Amino acid sequence: MYKRKCLRVVGWSVFIALMQCATPAWSVEKITLWPTIFFLRGQDLCQFQDAYGSSRNEMMNQAMGQLRGLISLGVNAPEAVYAIKKIDELIDKNKGLATEGSGMDITLEATLKASINSLSRNINPQNTRLEFANPGTATETLQGVKNNQRFDTTDPALLTKVKGFVWGTYSYSPGCKGDVLVTLHVVLPKGESVSFQDQGRPESVMRKLAMQMVTHFQKTSFPTMIIMGDRILVLVGAPGSSINQAPNSAIAREACQMVQARLPTEKEYEYLSILGDWNGGVSLGHAFWALPNNMVFSPDTRNPTPVRTHAEVQFAQVNFYCVK
Repeated sequence: MYKRKCLRVVGWSVFIALMQCATPAWSVEKITLWPTIFFLRGQDLCQFQDAYGSSRNEMMNQAMGQLRGLISLGVNAPEAVYAIKKIDELIDKNKGLATEGSGMDITLEATLKASINSLSRNINPQNTRLEFANPGTATETLQGVKNNQRFDTTDPALLTKVKGFVWGTYSYSPGCKGDVLVTLHVVLPKGESVSFQDQGRPESVMRKLAMQMVTHFQKTSFPTMIIMGDRILVLVGAPGSSINQAPNSAIAREACQMVQARLPTEKEYEYLSILGDWNGGVSLGHAFWALPNNMVFSPDTRNPTPVRTHAEVQFAQVNFYCVK
């Protein structure tokens, strides 16, 4: 998150140096992804379940039951066998028509991009992290769309803008009710990969995956640097996790001391909550938060003050994170 290494300086120059070398939490570095999402089609789990979901005896009993049903309606045996065979062929033909071609990967790619944009507009962060590189000029894009072409060229000029790419797999899910099982792998500049998975209808599954991606990349990570007035606050997180719980504020304070940090003050909790989870802050929600001096911050009880004793909140567990 920080682009340059700060030099050790003293006095007021510490703040100036940090301002020059640090990227504020709301100006996080963007992750520009390759414009095409490459999908590999996996095993058709619907077909697999059809073939292996029942034992041979169960399938024979099912077929015999269908045959007896037709015979009981007055159909002779050869005609009944022929009818069952033709129905099975028709079902297989319809499945083949529904799954042939390369349209599914285009649908999944388009709905993922649209969902990421929609979610970003809804949560409205000051700066979004995820974006897909522009594949070319408007004329080139139009020409590609007219020719039904994917944007998968390895243009060196475009590659310089890209900091990662997304690839995935999809397969028709077991249950045979029209769902697809989709996995996405986001490969970042240093080779590290983050993976996501979900299942649902083709028109809706990518929205759920988009939410996972936006939450992972946009939500506040620890440590994070925040500028507060004329100083810089570093959100360290809590021992064991980003945000943790403790039986009381005293134990939370001691936990922060173990990582050479401290609990936030009332004003710091308030300001970080205003920033919110998508701009480098932490929302208060309806939880109780540990304060210094064994006090508790209760955002839902502000009259006359949200600062309460532990007894006033029924000795409930308190959330906390540490700052420097």
